[in-house]
Amino acid sequence: MSGTSLEGQVAVVTGAARGVGELLARKVSARGAKVALVGLEPDELKRVSERLHGESEHWHADVTDHEAMARVAQEVKERFGKVDIVVANAGVATGGPFLDSDPVAWQRVIEVNLIGSAVTGRAFLPVLLESRGYFLQIASLAALAPAPMMTAYCASKAGAEAFAHSLRAEVGYRGVRVGVGYLSWTDTDMVRGADQDEVMRELRGRLPWPLNRTYPLGPAVDRIVAGIERRSSHVYAQWWLRGMQSVRGYLPALVGTVGGREIRHFEPRLQGIGKGLVGAGGAADEAARTSRTERS
Repeated sequence: MSGTSLEGQVAVVTGAARGVGELLARKVSARGAKVALVGLEPDELKRVSERLHGESEHWHADVTDHEAMARVAQEVKERFGKVDIVVANAGVATGGPFLDSDPVAWQRVIEVNLIGSAVTGRAFLPVLLESRGYFLQIASLAALAPAPMMTAYCASKAGAEAFAHSLRAEVGYRGVRVGVGYLSWTDTDMVRGADQDEVMRELRGRLPWPLNRTYPLGPAVDRIVAGIERRSSHVYAQWWLRGMQSVRGYLPALVGTVGGREIRHFEPRLQGIGKGLVGAGGAADEAARTSRTERS
């Protein structure tokens, strides 16, 4: 499918304060799109908005809040007149052994990455139906290859992938295209935050190539933008991820065998890993939840 110009298109990006979301907003803006930024860090969102090439606005909202996201969708429509593209990018992560994990942090990963994507879709689908637009769900290598020490993240991204595939069948005949974006380990605050733990960093380093690399953010986002321009059903931020689709059925057994051996090797050092959300985005999410609790 040939690409569609983004000139004059209205794009909504959740999790836009940093990482993939920030750079994606900058790149679609540079291609002529008007951009609505959504996230939990109003100061950072304002900074991103002020650096964009064209028209933009930002909204402070939690993607898991139905009322807030419905309000954002209405206000974006009022501000720009339409919505052509929605990228459900907001995400958080935690790592470590499931039995020792913080149940609040574990559940929050599911809430943001899976339920937040569905809340985003529910809020914006009415306007996407009007424009016959495009909904891109950002998933992950974690949706293709389950991994130990990442139970919440893998479950959330596999669920988000399945949600998008199911949604595609429901809305495709009405003109809305739905895509899934896959990223491997990419140089973001989330990945750098996970790498701060020595054991998690060593475990990842023992993965086979090309899974053991951290990939630069720029080329990954360029591939996502190209996928948006094509309204692609599948968008691969690293070229080799496409090939993972053909072998994904074999991966759970392989991970169970090889991953189990690695976890046994590291078992004496696993105590105390994974007690909260990782990275600056995780810290922002925890701060926002603490603030809401104190106000209530």
